[in-house]
Amino acid sequence: MEKTPTSQPTPYLLLFRNSGPENYQHLSPDQRQQLMTRWNAWYDSLAAEGKATEGQPLELETRRVSGPSGTRVVDGPFAEAKEAIGGYVKLHARDLDEATEIVRRHPGLAYGLEIEIRELTANCHLGVTARPAGKTLAAV
Repeated sequence: MEKTPTSQPTPYLLLFRNSGPENYQHLSPDQRQQLMTRWNAWYDSLAAEGKATEGQPLELETRRVSGPSGTRVVDGPFAEAKEAIGGYVKLHARDLDEATEIVRRHPGLAYGLEIEIRELTANCHLGVTARPAGKTLAAV
């Protein structure tokens, strides 16, 4: 689907997968520190440009809730932990191509990190609309 160019950047969510400690256990402490320094520099440069507005790692422990009225509750981590989302960054880019180029510069990719790029949308197919951070339904 082709979009018309706008002056406003498009928001994307970068989802970090395959980011568990097992990916980095072969690195020396110095190599790990160098990687984290490069990782932080990647994010900090995006934040300084106003392209990244938030980001955070996620704990390995997780809970999945499903079924009618949330009757099925399962605690993890799960066997497919490699596919688990280990963190995220909210990115603002002109388009998917720019977002992809930004992601290609991430130093963790050399160690098996996978980054999924998802465009944030104001509305979903059910009609749920986006809410500004920190706003309740009554305040919007």
